[in-house]
Amino acid sequence: MPVFQLSDELIFPHASHGEADGLLAIGGDLSADRLLLAYANGIFPWYSEGMPICWYATNPRFVLFPDQVKISKSMQQVMRKKSFRITTNEAFETVIEACAQIKRDHESGTWITSDMQAAYLTLFQRGFARSIEVWQEEELVGGLYGVEYNGCFFGESMFRRVSNASKLALIYLCQQFDYRIIDCQVHTQHLESMGAEMIPLDQFLTIIQATASSP
Repeated sequence: MPVFQLSDELIFPHASHGEADGLLAIGGDLSADRLLLAYANGIFPWYSEGMPICWYATNPRFVLFPDQVKISKSMQQVMRKKSFRITTNEAFETVIEACAQIKRDHESGTWITSDMQAAYLTLFQRGFARSIEVWQEEELVGGLYGVEYNGCFFGESMFRRVSNASKLALIYLCQQFDYRIIDCQVHTQHLESMGAEMIPLDQFLTIIQATASSP
């Protein structure tokens, strides 16, 4: 199936029309309205600097149901010590910059380009994005950010500078907010160890598109 070429019109093909790797469409822009339309339809951008914007809808989808997050005994001990302070939306821009600086295996550069950072900052300013910050004394040592829409959280990236900091951010996100689902997009062993699982794309779409009054 050919990859859909986006125009200036705010429209996406159905998420189920993606390639085997999830690639669905190319082009368009990172306007707040387009990003919100994408997330509402199970689609997210993922591309490298200097490349056209690529839009993905992976199937199956890697997700975490907040009430199923796994907290190991060692993490329970870390939490009891209360040696970290956790906040939300206090340093969104700093968190996204920290995520962009992470060096990841098998990747050169970052998909969190300067344009991406500006786009998600706009979503944050409009009330559609959230960051979780983990502090050790006055130093930001971990965190995550993502988009929140229709009672769901679409995770974009996380970082840690000390052990367990990103895990603490995710556990806090699961325990302190009433999200129906957390979208993790693509599989990682780290998130699988914390309870994330694969579900069919059609099930994912049903959850994220449910109305607030749905059971």
